Amino acid sequence: MSQTNTSLLDEVMQWSQETCRQELKSVLPKLTSLQHKSESWDDHIRVLKIITDMFLPHIHLSELEEECFSKILPKAVTVFESMMKEISDQVGGLSSQNTEPCALLRNILQAMMQIIDALSTCVRHVGSFNDAPDLDAIRSLPTCILKILRETFQHCKESEVVYCGRMSLVADLLQGLFKEAYSLQKGLLELLDRISLDSSASEEEVSDIVTVIHSLLDICSIISNLDIALHANTWKFLIKQSLKYQSLVEEHLHHGDISTSLCENLLASFHNCVELAEQIKHAALQEATQTPEYKLFQKTAKMCRFFANTLVHYIKEFKFFLTKYCSCFHKVYLQIISKFPPSLCAPTLTMALSEELNAAALVPMDALLLQLLPLRPFAEVVVQQELRLSPEHELPQCLLLVSVLGQLATQPEEVQQLWYTGSQFSEETPRLPLHKALFTSFRRCYSERKVPVLLPGVMMKGQAQVQVTLHHHICVQLCASVAGLPPVYFPVLERCLVDAVLQADTQTALLATDVWCFTARYGTAELCLHHVLLIAQLMELVMHFPPSDVENLPVWRHVLVRALSQEARHRVETDIIGLTQKALTDWQNGGYKLGQMDKVNVVLLSLLVVVQGQSSPEEQCVLSATRIVTQLWLRMSSDQVEKHPVLQCTLQLLLYLSAILVKNMETQVICQALLCVDALVSQKCADQLLLAALEFLASLGKIFVPPDSQSQILPRLSSLFGVLLADRSWLLHQHALEAFSHFAEVTNHEEVISQSLCVEETKTKVVNYLSKTVNVKEDVESRLQRLKMETPEIEQHNDKLENNKENVSNKQVAEVVSDLEPCPKRARQETSAEEEYSRYIQTAESALKALQALTEGEANMKAPPQWLQSRLQELQTLITNICTARHVI
Repeated sequence: MSQTNTSLLDEVMQWSQETCRQELKSVLPKLTSLQHKSESWDDHIRVLKIITDMFLPHIHLSELEEECFSKILPKAVTVFESMMKEISDQVGGLSSQNTEPCALLRNILQAMMQIIDALSTCVRHVGSFNDAPDLDAIRSLPTCILKILRETFQHCKESEVVYCGRMSLVADLLQGLFKEAYSLQKGLLELLDRISLDSSASEEEVSDIVTVIHSLLDICSIISNLDIALHANTWKFLIKQSLKYQSLVEEHLHHGDISTSLCENLLASFHNCVELAEQIKHAALQEATQTPEYKLFQKTAKMCRFFANTLVHYIKEFKFFLTKYCSCFHKVYLQIISKFPPSLCAPTLTMALSEELNAAALVPMDALLLQLLPLRPFAEVVVQQELRLSPEHELPQCLLLVSVLGQLATQPEEVQQLWYTGSQFSEETPRLPLHKALFTSFRRCYSERKVPVLLPGVMMKGQAQVQVTLHHHICVQLCASVAGLPPVYFPVLERCLVDAVLQADTQTALLATDVWCFTARYGTAELCLHHVLLIAQLMELVMHFPPSDVENLPVWRHVLVRALSQEARHRVETDIIGLTQKALTDWQNGGYKLGQMDKVNVVLLSLLVVVQGQSSPEEQCVLSATRIVTQLWLRMSSDQVEKHPVLQCTLQLLLYLSAILVKNMETQVICQALLCVDALVSQKCADQLLLAALEFLASLGKIFVPPDSQSQILPRLSSLFGVLLADRSWLLHQHALEAFSHFAEVTNHEEVISQSLCVEETKTKVVNYLSKTVNVKEDVESRLQRLKMETPEIEQHNDKLENNKENVSNKQVAEVVSDLEPCPKRARQETSAEEEYSRYIQTAESALKALQALTEGEANMKAPPQWLQSRLQELQTLITNICTARHVI
């Protein structure tokens, strides 16, 4: 600075306040010019302090901006930023031994504090006026101060990194710098709070307020980990200003940045709360409420509650500007709910800690949901068709949908329609009806259903509240929803129930069935009319798709026959049995050709559906089915079954049919079936055949084997059970245990039980199964991990089932038919003569073995029929003729 300018400053420093007032007009322009042109930090600060301390008090409010602030504050910001840069450049040489860099940095920090002090003087002066200033009168002040505050707080936040472990050398000054900035911000916010803008505010004033709000938002992101009180107060002022000038600024605010920052702060404070609560629990400090850890937990919980309530309030006021961010709100809801029971990843806390955490985060979630319900984009996010969540968020999603269900009753009609009906037009974003989304979400909570997680049940008068399963909880809420559901939404509900009942997951289907039963009992007259119309339409269904036509059989495989009216049931049973008998007769008349077995299998599958629907074995259709099954068993040969997949399908269907018809089957047919099963078990056949065989073996407990047949049947039955119970496949072993258990519960032949358990290891496994003893107990964590690993496998299996156009049995038949079809590039080949010979000789051999077993069993009981000897001689003559005719021997 020149000697002349220095002399001017020295002279001014000696003036009284009155002299400064008198010389204001002449000297102030010179001082502002000096401040603007100053090259050294010392000169700049000296001029700045002279202006703010000696001349500022004499400047009228209306002249502050034009004569002073607009000229000196931008330069102050530039100098402050250059000081920050110099610190970054010089901090590398900072050490306790190297005193020069240390002194330099301390001088810079002191100079920065002087600039902040000068700005505080400006704020105090403006605040000293009785009347609140117009924003235009001080517009440079908040803008420049907020820039300096941002730089200061950023420097304090990064100080440990900036000073590289040598912060102790300047810690006192950094602390002072932060305090000065804290005080400056507090004064600025108090000043801005006094300012008011009305609807006539200029665009510049509105722009200035928006800039202030966005600058404070930027500062909030910096100070979040510096000081809890400063952070909270800054957010309070930011939201207060946004609401105070809502009509002026709502179209200019960065709503996405504000709402996203609120969400991030809410989640950060919430997760800090959870971590602190876990630390307190593990350190056994929960009883000591005056410990520093517990006080910090309470402060953090208070911040969490503040951010939650602030987010709710902001959404309430600006919801129509926030539709783009509904996905973010949805994620926040799920993340918070996932940390509370009954979620599997929720920490176990004491009652006191849980209550404070509930009040801080869980309670505000209901208010948040209430504000989001009317927003279509939120519904499109929550009930979107292809929603995929991480496993820990599946249960929170389910509970979210239950909460939506509970709140809809008090919502306007348009909101109910938004959620209950789902998307209606192709141009809409696809979304599911609420009830369907809930069933889908429940289905995905596989691990939670298996544990099972427990929720508070409904309070009953005079009874203590109990914990209930997720199934119970959702069932109650769904039924309550049905009770208050407007009739117009019943058709949508019924479609959702039908879909849920028919999908692959059993427990979800049971939940839908429970709700359907309640709906039917509670249902309106309109719903009852639907039931009457459905019954009336059943006969029309029979007329349009007569079961006597083979091409209609796939329809009737999916119909529960016993649920039909008597007339319709009789028609379906008669047609399908007649069709089955015709297919069997055609096969017999055609010479038992292997190529015709696919047609037999198709009708057998439908016959199984009919037989499964019978409750009384004396009914004519059961007797007819028994005759059909008997004819087929007498033609079955284990050797042929092993070679031909089509016969494996036939055998599988025969075993399932025989398990139902066993009480009506003759003993020699049962013996033939056991011979076939015995041969297949020894040949290690396909698992699906063994599962069907186990079903048949279990059913044999319902019959009493005549004494003259026990020697052929009971030992073989014991042997089969023994082999299958020892199988190493966990699936077959489990089904074998179940089949043996069912057999043992009802059989009169107790010797089979003991003879099946000759091996000690098998006996131990059966005893453990019957007594529900678990040899190896999983710890909780291992079980949860196993359930989580099972979940994707089961989901994949269920999806595969639902994506098939035919059921599993149909698919097997189709595969068999496909196997029999000729390759498109090769001519169809007729069955060779050798295969014909093989088939007939195997049939004869099987029949003779069965006859041999019958005669050996009767040897000690009673003589065989008198005609048997003569017939055997005739067969011997026939065999001799065959051998001599073709020179076989």
